[in-house]
Amino acid sequence: MSLAKTPVTVITGFLGSGKTTLISHLMRNAGGRRLAVVVNEFGTLGVDGEILKSCAIPDCPEENIVELANGCICCTVADDFVPTVEALLAMQPRPDHILIETSGLALPKPLLKAFDWPAIRSRITVDGVIALADAEAVAAGRFAPDVAAVDAQRAADESIDHETPLSEVFEDQISCADVVLLTKADLAGPEGLARARAVIAAEAPRPLPVVEVTGGAVDARVILGLGAAAEDDLHARPSHHDGHDDHEHDDFDTIVVELGEVESLETLVARIEDMARELDILRVKGYVAVRGKPMRALVQAVGARVRHQFDRAWQPDEPRATQLVVIAEHDRIDESAIRGALGL
Repeated sequence: MSLAKTPVTVITGFLGSGKTTLISHLMRNAGGRRLAVVVNEFGTLGVDGEILKSCAIPDCPEENIVELANGCICCTVADDFVPTVEALLAMQPRPDHILIETSGLALPKPLLKAFDWPAIRSRITVDGVIALADAEAVAAGRFAPDVAAVDAQRAADESIDHETPLSEVFEDQISCADVVLLTKADLAGPEGLARARAVIAAEAPRPLPVVEVTGGAVDARVILGLGAAAEDDLHARPSHHDGHDDHEHDDFDTIVVELGEVESLETLVARIEDMARELDILRVKGYVAVRGKPMRALVQAVGARVRHQFDRAWQPDEPRATQLVVIAEHDRIDESAIRGALGL
């Protein structure tokens, strides 16, 4: 008798939308499921994967958390995605459910097509695609294709003559979703949430459930066990890239900045805030070694909004060094300016 297909939930969302926070919550509140997690990092410094490994529990042990940092998994299916899934399915005990955290730049539809590969198509199914959207950012209209707003921007700034690639990524993620989570709902307020819902309703090709979430806390029953079999209804999930055999992420670049130990975490955070505003930086994430502090600091920034916390003690054999991944659009990445803004 053949085994039932293992359900896979694809968790997608723009940079800093809260995917890692959500998965950390699901790992601790899986409803008795034995989970496995695939993390697709953008950049070589595996921040998200290490955060999740620090949350490992018996129902999702560290060996069930796999990092793929060789590029977008929808672009490296044969080299990364299929072998990883095969390895997870060969585990004993076999995972009850697999979560895939895509990079913030990933287009979900090409990944769904990978589920038709002969080596895995009879063994896994897409239980659902969960799109995370930062409620405050969506409410501000950063990713909504509002013609009037674009015309107004065009009149004010001659350089704005087309939709940004970020907007297309956002639209593709919403179009492919089975459920949308409006994250950081506490920061948006009632009016902001209403605006964000209106943007999503305008983008969605069909009515979608939209759930407001703070701190990644959502009942697993809401987003796991959907039974969507999304790989079988791709026609209902339109994409800007339909008809293209592949896609590029050349619109974005990433660099890793190494600082050594810093004297003041607060000073570094202030510099990151200023850098994001002045240089149009999308995302900063990494670890900070603060002189005289035994604990490592985790820093994550979305634009000029920076969050930081001391997450664990430095290990005895671990070099005390500060490493930050900086992501920006291709024509905005200037390593010398970034290093200067960080005080190097």
